[in-house]
Amino acid sequence: MTLLGGAAAAWPMSARAQTPDPIPCQLGPSPHQKGPLVWMDMDQIELDAAYDQRFYAPMGDQIQKRVASNSNAVRARLGEPLRLSYGPSELEKLDVYRARKPNAPIFLFVHGGSWRGGSARNNAYSAEMFVNAGSNFIAIDFIDINQAGGDLRPMAAQVRSAIAWTYKNAASFGADANRLYIGGRSSGAHLTAVALVTDWERDHGVPADVVKGGICSSGMYDLKPVRISKRSSFVRFTDEMEQTMSPQRNLNQLRAPVIVTYGTNETPEFQRQARDFAAAAKAAGKSVELIEAPNYNHYEMGESYGNPYGPSGRAALALMQLPILG
Repeated sequence: MTLLGGAAAAWPMSARAQTPDPIPCQLGPSPHQKGPLVWMDMDQIELDAAYDQRFYAPMGDQIQKRVASNSNAVRARLGEPLRLSYGPSELEKLDVYRARKPNAPIFLFVHGGSWRGGSARNNAYSAEMFVNAGSNFIAIDFIDINQAGGDLRPMAAQVRSAIAWTYKNAASFGADANRLYIGGRSSGAHLTAVALVTDWERDHGVPADVVKGGICSSGMYDLKPVRISKRSSFVRFTDEMEQTMSPQRNLNQLRAPVIVTYGTNETPEFQRQARDFAAAAKAAGKSVELIEAPNYNHYEMGESYGNPYGPSGRAALALMQLPILG
């Protein structure tokens, strides 16, 4: 006992390596000599980083994997969705998670993925929240930018077709066509905003107010700076595409109330895009609400669609006038 006690007492006096403090994650582009300005106060390196979420959300891949595993868990509890076709191609399908009561409203979700990825199946994570609140939840699949040859317009066309199809066929799965709401995150928020500025009567033969409200979380609404960023390596921008796919320039067609959300840990451009879009809609006399979520990054904003107490989930339920707890 004496020997053990003496040895223990000697430990604090022993030399030991000092454990260094952790190094904080680098947010934004790496330090560099600033080059010529290409957009506002940004050089090309800074602008490219502002349209690449990896520079501002280093845990993004892990969050995306969690979203996919949560989608699997939701299906284990709710059951497999109805898999229905809204168009002629194999890609034009949607997943319907049905409400527990008939004639319930519809929330149609447009997934993100930089226009390059994502799927309806891996974006079912918020279905349970909507179903529990009394709504049908629909996640749609659509063509990606590579399959579309670098053209954003086929993607937007398919999203619009899915919305029009849902309105026309809502009764077939027991939903209320007259309470149809749409929402999306990231590039899906961009496509959601594009859908909100559609001439529905002219282009799809449905009522002008077919969409009763929309929520755009962490999107892009004017594509001019996107066009001069490194996203132009996979999007084949033209003047016509930039104009028609910039919902901020087509607000004359906006009829539905819209909620715009973003997080304060997003890239500077995604924050500015949200603020400018909401300000432009307000200046045009449209019904718009801007929600800034402190301390959320880009991927966390999307994930919050599945949380009734998170910024995107709470906003969506409020838009639809649904209870937080069913």
